[in-house]
Amino acid sequence: MMDERQTVANALSKALPDLSTEEILNKIERPKDEKNGDYAFPTFFLAKTLHKAPQLIAKDLVAKVDQEGFEKVVVAGPYINFYLDKQAVAATILQTILQDPENYGGQNIGHLANVAIDLSSPNIAKPMGMGHLRSTVIGNAIANILAKVGFNPIRINHLGDWGTQFGKLMAAYEMWGDEEAVKKDPINTLQKYYVRINTEADEHPEYADAGRKWFKKLEDGDPEARRLWKWFRAASLSRFMKIYQMLDIHFDSYNGEAFYNDKMPEIDQLLADKGLLQESRGAKIVDLSQYNLNPALITKSDGSSLYMTRDLAAALFRKRMYGFAQALYVVGAEQRNHFDQLKAVLAEMGFTWSKQIHYIPFGLMSLNGKKMSTRKGNIVQLEDVLNDSIKLARQQIAEKNPTLANADEVAKQVGVGAVIFHDLKNERTNSIDFKLADVVKFEGETGPYVQYAHARAESILRKAGQPDLKNVAIHLNGDEAWGIIKRLGQFGEVIERAAAEYDPSLIGKYALSLAKDFNQYYAHNRILVDDEGRESRLALVQAVSDVLKSALALLGVKAPDEM
Repeated sequence: MMDERQTVANALSKALPDLSTEEILNKIERPKDEKNGDYAFPTFFLAKTLHKAPQLIAKDLVAKVDQEGFEKVVVAGPYINFYLDKQAVAATILQTILQDPENYGGQNIGHLANVAIDLSSPNIAKPMGMGHLRSTVIGNAIANILAKVGFNPIRINHLGDWGTQFGKLMAAYEMWGDEEAVKKDPINTLQKYYVRINTEADEHPEYADAGRKWFKKLEDGDPEARRLWKWFRAASLSRFMKIYQMLDIHFDSYNGEAFYNDKMPEIDQLLADKGLLQESRGAKIVDLSQYNLNPALITKSDGSSLYMTRDLAAALFRKRMYGFAQALYVVGAEQRNHFDQLKAVLAEMGFTWSKQIHYIPFGLMSLNGKKMSTRKGNIVQLEDVLNDSIKLARQQIAEKNPTLANADEVAKQVGVGAVIFHDLKNERTNSIDFKLADVVKFEGETGPYVQYAHARAESILRKAGQPDLKNVAIHLNGDEAWGIIKRLGQFGEVIERAAAEYDPSLIGKYALSLAKDFNQYYAHNRILVDDEGRESRLALVQAVSDVLKSALALLGVKAPDEM
């Protein structure tokens, strides 16, 4: 309800001419108890300059405040409490939503500035496991939210298609590879080779040497190494695309680590020209002690490159390519040191835009309380989880609505949406545990619960004959209706906060709260009864449906009209 906060600030500004509107806005609060009004203004901070007790200041100010547009403005100890004109506010909010539901809550903070977002980025020749879900859906939701406030997000899937792990994989393929088996089931077969070479490496230290040699051959352009690499990459990307299609997530770039091979010599030259490269045991490093960071390793002693070199090349390429206002890296919390080093090296190189780089960490995901590891082979494939979730959603739909016409499509929207929502309702820095049976429930704090609230609203509107409610005069009564109006009015404010904090969970929690408010309203009010308030109630239902759909869309979750 940003406009209402502004209304309060404007009313106070006439009584407080020495304070700017922004200073007043920053002090306005929402009372925890709604009986104390819709907004409150504390006067403690004025006591020192006005040399009066806060209670007396509040009394003096109330007499000067412009009370137009409020039901009442009253003193409550050291606070001034503002009670909004409910009917006027309800009419404004509902009519604003109904006139243009798709753009409601949107803003133009970004002025179409580019934001490069590095997300998902699975490793080639390995299955996309549940561990990849978080970066993928958190990054996509942040992109959606930033677009809603006027930025132009550029989704970059920085594929892990280079590095020493490919040397290990090629060494394993050389020893145990079966071409027909790989062609039949490339990802799982290659994964078995990778797990085996890692598992047996302790007893066979020569495996590690073989892996390093193969990677060096790959970097040097050896034809066989390049052939294997291209094969593994194409097979992996084909499988990944199937999963991205299920999630309905699209990317603007699939330039992975290998794309930057020919761009790394420039980085080495720039570092050398700045006098930043130092030798350490045959390797090249950049000293970052002034940032209280360990040295950044640029080149290994055998001359092969590392993540840091490629990420420096990628950052420079993206700045030149996109001229970004921000560059976001949605990567697990364990990588903080790497990105601190990345920003520090770029700053040392003289790139002031290093300040535009933001690391967006997230916590670990466990499955039924157990950790997952690609190296050890105990990985749960994301595609399998999505399919299981769809199957479970289909079973529940069959029980609740056996005659639903497009049940399979709805089951897909509900099952996939449940997995996405479960991740995004949690604060991203928290570690989360995934239990499929809990995630796909139609009640509780789940995606299906929010989707069902939207479908219920749409069902009411169908029963009402899908009336045109854009120009309805609004007359709503009752605390439950007012609670929904206030919640609807907060949507833009929540979006702005979610964008500023890169936190999709604010949208997830908002959607849950709105769904809960609506379900309570539905339980206690006869919406379709034919009286003078019918159209107003239907306008409220339509607005709830529209905003729930928009909130879910920001998270990358569909909102079926029937369930």
